Amino acid sequence: MKYFLILLLILVIFVISMTLGSNNDQVVTFNYLIAKGNYSISTLLAVLFASGFVLGWVICGLFYLRVRLSLGRAERKIKRLEVQLEQPAEPSVTDSSLALSKE
Repeated sequence: MKYFLILLLILVIFVISMTLGSNNDQVVTFNYLIAKGNYSISTLLAVLFASGFVLGWVICGLFYLRVRLSLGRAERKIKRLEVQLEQPAEPSVTDSSLALSKE
């Protein structure tokens, strides 16, 4: 239900933005490093907003992936240590040779 309400809110914001953007058809000159172009202001704002949104999600996704990989490594290390704790300690060769030499 929570995701449905979030999706509905995003849809309402999108519809309002499209309605307001369709009424604003002013053409602006956008001068970027490589070239210059004439775009309607609503299209330019929509493209820049969408590219910023996607870039933000990509950056957050990379951080999330890094944390998940770190968590997976830590969980594997914990499992290995737990297995080592469960196994009984076996006497080593040097311990048995020391015990025989004391007799």
